[in-house]
Amino acid sequence: MGIEVRPLGVKCNIQCRYCYQEPQRDAGNARMMYDLPKLKKAVEEAGRAFTLFGGEPLLAPIPVLRELLEIGLRKYGRTDMQTNGTLIKDAHIDLFREFNVAVGVSVDGPDELNDVRWAGSLAKTREATAKTHAAIKRLCEEGFNPTVIITLHRGNATAEHLPRMHEWLRELDAMGVKSARLHILEVEDDDEARGYALTDDENIAAFMGFAALEKELKNLSLDVFNDMRNLLAGDDTKATCIWKACDSYTTRAVRGIEGNGQSSNCGRTNKDGVDYVKSPQEGFERYVSLYHTPFEYGGCKDCRFFLMCKGQCPGTAIDGDWRNRTRDCRVWFTMYETLEQEALAEGQTPLSLDPVRKQVEDRMLAAWLSGSNPDYYQAVLDARAAAAAQHHE
Repeated sequence: MGIEVRPLGVKCNIQCRYCYQEPQRDAGNARMMYDLPKLKKAVEEAGRAFTLFGGEPLLAPIPVLRELLEIGLRKYGRTDMQTNGTLIKDAHIDLFREFNVAVGVSVDGPDELNDVRWAGSLAKTREATAKTHAAIKRLCEEGFNPTVIITLHRGNATAEHLPRMHEWLRELDAMGVKSARLHILEVEDDDEARGYALTDDENIAAFMGFAALEKELKNLSLDVFNDMRNLLAGDDTKATCIWKACDSYTTRAVRGIEGNGQSSNCGRTNKDGVDYVKSPQEGFERYVSLYHTPFEYGGCKDCRFFLMCKGQCPGTAIDGDWRNRTRDCRVWFTMYETLEQEALAEGQTPLSLDPVRKQVEDRMLAAWLSGSNPDYYQAVLDARAAAAAQHHE
């Protein structure tokens, strides 16, 4: 489980027009205050390395950041941080160095391609974007080599924008950025956000283009493709949470610690502005149901990529209903199909086409019904070893 420490909850200094946290702010659930003793106590007791998160974590005062980062260094040797980069100053760089902080920056592109990450006016937005890019450059120069999270939308990933996006990624690669994550825009029940969403065909074209670009980059990898290739190879041990059968009421991959020390879930599962309390018990009914439910009813029945995808993140489910598969199903199916063919061309047998797949599915279903959610890596190894032994008898 990753620990996300949110000193000021979802409070942020910019207002991204697609942000999945916006319903919480609209509902008045954006905590503006923190109780530092309670927050520190919860962080001390968390038992794992953590990420400073938000909203925007750098809105917290330097002394507060220092006390939290001291815990991270003392107990875990490091701390991660996810920021929009607009507030990074010399004092923050000093903190990052002193307390061994790994920085991730959320940004959607250069100049006007980042305009959807709105700062109140066009002039302020462009100024904020310039600060973000200057921060990325400086972090690289200082040896921090940040990761980058990019959300794809109509402002940066339609056909006319993709050449410039590719050139920007080449610049990040040359600068020393090691990893970038591509997000499909998560559409909430909001007309403005919906207007920024790409069509399935546009998302597919964008992902295909980025997959081709990745092969020419020297330093920078796009982790979504690494995940998908590993999952097709039968190794899910390092896959990110979107592929890991998340229970939306416990979100195993993320435990939030709010500014008052309260435990919370991953914000992507909060719908209608409700910040749900974390359930004490996991349930995997979604995945058993999706496996048996026909496609036309929102399920994944008979999909050869189900083991790898599992209906994807419940935060992206059709109609905002976690029981359904992801609304981005066609995009992910097409990408898995493309990478499946890539594996075959390299002489590999992807799990999607492996005769042992049904055995592994049965083992995962049995685990989910018993209330557990193991990696399938060992089940794949066991099934392949048994098949090989039987072949030699």
